[in-house]
Amino acid sequence: MRTWWFAAGVASGVYALTRARRAAEALTPEGLEDRLAGLGVGMHLFGQEVRAAMAEKETELRRQLRVVPPGNPEPKRLEQEEGS
Repeated sequence: MRTWWFAAGVASGVYALTRARRAAEALTPEGLEDRLAGLGVGMHLFGQEVRAAMAEKETELRRQLRVVPPGNPEPKRLEQEEGS
């Protein structure tokens, strides 16, 4: 039984040491820089997804309401797409 408790203690010590090392690394200037870079990439991807969804929804609404986008030289374009 002592062996089991010893192994459990070693495993928890290794786990705590690994977590502490990761936390300390995250607070270094390089770690903070990496986190901020990741945040920037995430924000960029989120913005792209939002813009794509907005464009898709706008197209869907224009088709439903039969509204021609501003500056479109062919007003029958949406009607032709609907018939397809």
